[in-house]
Amino acid sequence: MKKILVTGAAGFIGSHLSKKLLERGDAVIGVDNLNDYYDVNLKLARLKGVEGIKGFKFVKMDISDREGVKGLFAAEKFDCVVNLAAQAGVRHSLVNPYAYIDSNISGFLNILEGCRHNNVKHLVFASSSSVYGANTKMPFSVHHNVDHPVSLYAATKKANELMAHTYSSLYRIPCTGLRFFTVYGPWGRPDMALFLFTKAILEGTPIDVFNYGKMRRDFTYIDDIIESVVRVTDNAAAPNPKWDGALPDSATSYAPYKIYNIGNNNPVELMKFIEVLEDCLGKKAEKNLLPIQPGDVPATYADVDDLTRDVGFKPSTPIEEGIKKFVEWYMNFYR
Repeated sequence: MKKILVTGAAGFIGSHLSKKLLERGDAVIGVDNLNDYYDVNLKLARLKGVEGIKGFKFVKMDISDREGVKGLFAAEKFDCVVNLAAQAGVRHSLVNPYAYIDSNISGFLNILEGCRHNNVKHLVFASSSSVYGANTKMPFSVHHNVDHPVSLYAATKKANELMAHTYSSLYRIPCTGLRFFTVYGPWGRPDMALFLFTKAILEGTPIDVFNYGKMRRDFTYIDDIIESVVRVTDNAAAPNPKWDGALPDSATSYAPYKIYNIGNNNPVELMKFIEVLEDCLGKKAEKNLLPIQPGDVPATYADVDDLTRDVGFKPSTPIEEGIKKFVEWYMNFYR
């Protein structure tokens, strides 16, 4: 049994992960600030589903609270930390940039310091496919250069990878960063396309379809994400003995540091995604076709060879199955 800190435990991925870890017998301390970036009632409902499981303890805290985080690490002595707490959303970062610095930069530094001073055996942290920014070579590989972000959100996630590498190098903390590709499924985020589209179609209001529906996304089902995270958590990052400073590989290091993509390795055009959703709802969408928004990228496509090789798992849930499960959950949750 491990004692694992999961930050962002009332979030979409965090609540699913906490449940999975508890069900296999780990002790989980869940931290969340329960902010109102989206419906707090949804966060509380997710938490309720986890709090009934033996071995879970919830702490309401913002990871940008330096003294609070310091005290929590000192008191609990975690074996492993999974940092999922972050200010999410590419488009919101155009409106409220400071929230991203507070949570994603200052908050992440507090997590790193907690790991440094309390002998944490493995830090796993959420990065994002958005770090690929202006890159166009597909599929996106963790071995590609990612120095051209197109949103502040993406820049903070790239910064997290650099900060983690620094701490891994200086203090030998095993750190693994996970670049998630468009996660969807039951209990998902209300600011994401699937949630917004489902709500609008059921209400008979038009949906905003950016880039005239030509967006392509590597939609990744939540269960595949969780299976990947759990396997990575059990597989602490180790130094790459073949790492060469003359030809530096950005996904590995001389330090115990690793980056993985977690995606479905199968991009789907947004119009196809909407068609599957229409079929599941038995109702057509009224579409408001719009140009691409600032900060958005036209396509994402994950190369997951490293993940498959190292942990023996490859996300593969088709959107027909994933969207069906989301719609069933949505209809039940919102009656």
